[in-house]
Amino acid sequence: MSQAPTLQSFIAGQWIGSEAAQGLTSALNGEVVYHTHAEQIDFEESLAFARRQGNQSLMAMDFQSRASCLRNLGKYLLEHKESLYEISHHSGATRADSWIDIEGGAGTLFAYASMGRRELPSGNVLHEGDAMQLGPKGKFYGSHILVPRNGVAVHINAFNFPIWGMLEKFAPNFLAGMPCIVKPGSATSYVTEAAVRLMQNSGLLPEGSLQLVIGRTGDLLDRLNGQDVVTFTGSASTAAKLRVTPNLINNSVPFNGEADSLNCAILAPDVTPDDAEFDLFVKEVAREMTVKAGQKCTAIRRTLVPENRVDAVAEKLSARLAKTTVGDPSVEGVRMGALASHTQQADVRDTVEQLLQTSERICGGNADFAPTGAGTENGAFFEPTLLLSRDPDAEGGAHDIEAFGPVSTVMGYRDVDHAVALAARGKGSLVSSLITNDPEVAGKVVPALAAWHGRVHILNEESSKESTGHGSPLPMLKHGGPGRAGGGEELGGIRAVKHYLQRTAVQGSPTMLTAVTREYVRGGAVNETEVHPFRRYFDDLKPGDSLLTHRRTVTEADIVNFGCLSGDHFYMHFDEIAAKDSQFGKRIAHGYFVLSAAAGLFVYPGEGPVLANYGLDTLRFVNPVGIGDTIRARLTCKRMIDQGKVSEKGEAQGVVAWDVEVTNQNDELVASYDILTLVLKRPQD
Repeated sequence: MSQAPTLQSFIAGQWIGSEAAQGLTSALNGEVVYHTHAEQIDFEESLAFARRQGNQSLMAMDFQSRASCLRNLGKYLLEHKESLYEISHHSGATRADSWIDIEGGAGTLFAYASMGRRELPSGNVLHEGDAMQLGPKGKFYGSHILVPRNGVAVHINAFNFPIWGMLEKFAPNFLAGMPCIVKPGSATSYVTEAAVRLMQNSGLLPEGSLQLVIGRTGDLLDRLNGQDVVTFTGSASTAAKLRVTPNLINNSVPFNGEADSLNCAILAPDVTPDDAEFDLFVKEVAREMTVKAGQKCTAIRRTLVPENRVDAVAEKLSARLAKTTVGDPSVEGVRMGALASHTQQADVRDTVEQLLQTSERICGGNADFAPTGAGTENGAFFEPTLLLSRDPDAEGGAHDIEAFGPVSTVMGYRDVDHAVALAARGKGSLVSSLITNDPEVAGKVVPALAAWHGRVHILNEESSKESTGHGSPLPMLKHGGPGRAGGGEELGGIRAVKHYLQRTAVQGSPTMLTAVTREYVRGGAVNETEVHPFRRYFDDLKPGDSLLTHRRTVTEADIVNFGCLSGDHFYMHFDEIAAKDSQFGKRIAHGYFVLSAAAGLFVYPGEGPVLANYGLDTLRFVNPVGIGDTIRARLTCKRMIDQGKVSEKGEAQGVVAWDVEVTNQNDELVASYDILTLVLKRPQD
């Protein structure tokens, strides 16, 4: 038999490694399928390449172009996904398990591509929030900008999700414009290596933006500086050791930890065995025990149920688990595969023995357990195991010990306060689930759980039709938790991108802040010409291009006509007596009339490059407009975003946000808002 191939690291633009080192075995039959490489990695060279070539190539792009790259990269991975499924099979994963890892990873790229194109500007400066006036005369303002760090992101990942675990970190750091070095868990690093080879072969990655380490990190962490970032996913004990690396502390290198935790699911007291929610609870716990053979940082380790429901839950959950066929996922009917390695198998076996010192076994641990499939007797299989703690208030046990596999412990609670207290005994978790159909229970329990959990999943029959489940982190929502769970944050939409950006306060005149942020700040210099801004192509516009309109005096007829047209006959517009008794002391015009009248003042009526107005942001009615007041509007190009969009006719277009200020005869602001428009680019010959 030929020797199993040797994996390679991708360092400084080169694949390195030919001498075999540690053997990596198939979780299904124990045969060696790959080796790590023995060659030492020159991390000084690796970091220098990332800081030089990686930063340069990423900064040649902007937020929008990097978002487009993520989208194309996701498409490429899906086109070649079957090669990844074939390799992932050795990790003991079923097709459904690998779907989470492979297609879930690609889906994360798509999600960040979409969020980036929708929420981030063109360029590499992100203006955060509105500028704040700091001086009484409006000549001194302050704001915040976020810019890419000039360092390298080091991602140290766990073995359980070798592709998704990499991509959920890579997507936001790439979007932020920061090169990264990825170190996967060795047991399944062959799956990560295959994914990185595909990504590199796609030709889409800027040079130096991604490097891969197979094996140990050596002196990598000792060479980082304050511009770098370290993220870690894995055990709480390893996270604690890495966090206190002297060089990270001495150079204030940001460290983001996401650790395995003792997550729980709570069956609320309002749910009876006759309710649909009871079956949903059992199904959710069983699924979290068996998906990826329970090797998920979000898996349900503690199953909390009312004391009078313990026997019913134990019986139904045991029956469901007993129907789970364990074995080689290529065999028809197999629902759960193997643990990732024999090391993991031994670790789960040892921790179950520790748990049995404070609990009893309900199901699992059968002497005649035999996984399905040829050769599986040498695999890393473990039978789904359900335990019961008769004294959930006792120290230790399932509140402190985690079996990172298909294991959960049932605990009875007296009332919801007791359930919340037991949940908190996990000392901080990534996620908890509350299964209830009572809004009052949810309203009381969830805020209490939130102090100890990064995410709370509320499940009932209504939400179950669309729920992604207890154990599924979503790109739009934060993933991470306090305390034992690591105290870090990943995902959470654009929040994750900001972890790789430097936030800086900027102070100066409105004109200077406009120049820095590339976003018009009120009070700054404007550019007024005879050409109406709506007659300019996207390419010809710049922040500060402005139009001050003619005036319009509001009449009683305006108010009456608008009320009849809209059907809005609110007393402040029509009841003279009631209006006089109000804080305004008079009848006032509809706010939406002021909005409409302003549009009539600044809109260019003829055909031009502006294609559509598709939204209003930050609308505020600041001061009332009464009969006889005279209004005018200032329209100013505020922000421009080139998303690379093309119309159905093939016409290139961009997004322009316009700042609108509506003032009265005393130059007082009466209404303020942004309008968003699609604007054609200048036709190319």
